[in-house]
Parts: sequence; C-alpha cells; structure tokens
Amino acid sequence: MMYIDPTKYTERPADERIPQELAIYDRLEELGIPYVRVDHDHADTIQICAEVEQVLGSKICKNLFLCNRKQTDFYLLMMPGDKPFKTKFLSAQLGCARLSFADDGHMRDCLQTIPGSVSALELLFDRDQRVQLVMDRDLLSDEFISGHPGISTSTLQLKREDLLKFVESTGHTPVYIDLPDPRREEGAEGC
Repeated sequence: MMYIDPTKYTERPADERIPQELAIYDRLEELGIPYVRVDHDHADTIQICAEVEQVLGSKICKNLFLCNRKQTDFYLLMMPGDKPFKTKFLSAQLGCARLSFADDGHMRDCLQTIPGSVSALELLFDRDQRVQLVMDRDLLSDEFISGHPGISTSTLQLKREDLLKFVESTGHTPVYIDLPDPRREEGAEGC
C-alpha cells in the first residue's frame, strides 16, 4: 500500500528536496501563488494518483509528454485524468501527424524531469521554448489543477488561474483543444 501523508501543507517543504522541486517553489513564492501540498510515495500513474486525490480533495490531471515522428516538436498535453487518450484526435487538432510518447532523454533535456513526474510546473525549465503546452478545455471547468513539482513524491493543488499565471511566467502560452470522451459518446448513443 502506498504511503500518503494526510497533512495538507501550504508552504514549501523544510526537508531536503531535489533542485528542480525547490526552483518550482521559488517561482511560486516569487509570483505569490498559494498552493496546497501533499507528500507521498512515488505516484507516477493516474491510478496511484487517485489515492492522492482523496487526501487533496481535488482531481489530478493526466500529463503526457509527446513528440512528432522526427522528435523535433514536443507537446505537453494536460487532460482530465479519467479521460481516455486517443492520439488521432490530438494529432488532428494540432495538425501534426504521427504523435507518440517522447522518450525519457527528451523529457529530461526539455523539462528536467522523469516519466511519471511531468506537469506544467516543469515548463519553468524549458527556457528554449521547445515544448508546446496543450490543454484539454475540460480542465477549464475545474476550480483546481494539480500536478507534481518536478518529482512524483509531492502533489501541488493550485487554482486554475494561478497555474495559468505560473505557465505564463515561463513564457509559454497554452493551446486549447477539445478531446472527445468516448465514454460520454457511448453513453449518449444508448439513450
């Protein structure tokens, strides 16, 4: 069973953390952005994150790091955690054929993180603007957006507007898309 500290913290951790995580807290403080933090064992799948959601009190979005076939264009897709992902729908909306998951090396080079830990907070490290943030509009209906601060042993809950303020401070502008939810379409057909 995964360990989750039931405490909701509203300040940076006092214990030793990786430099990337501390840099994210520095930027949040610089921008005056409040957050709620929950610490836990590595939560690097959306299924494990569901347990963290119970303590946090809000959903954690799915973050997928993708690239084109030539591995020259990179995308960070944020979408509801419980929504199935189909590459063809995203490819069509971005006008980019053959999207696939980017490898660990590109994730490390662009965002200074590892698989299972990626979130929009790591755009802080994309100083060359190599990564395009892509957000499913369904996230805009949520009051909070949560993600890992550089590593999947903590999760931060931020107000949606504050996360967008953070993203803008990194020089990134999200592209908004509408990914269909096959579960809703299946349910609609049966009515």
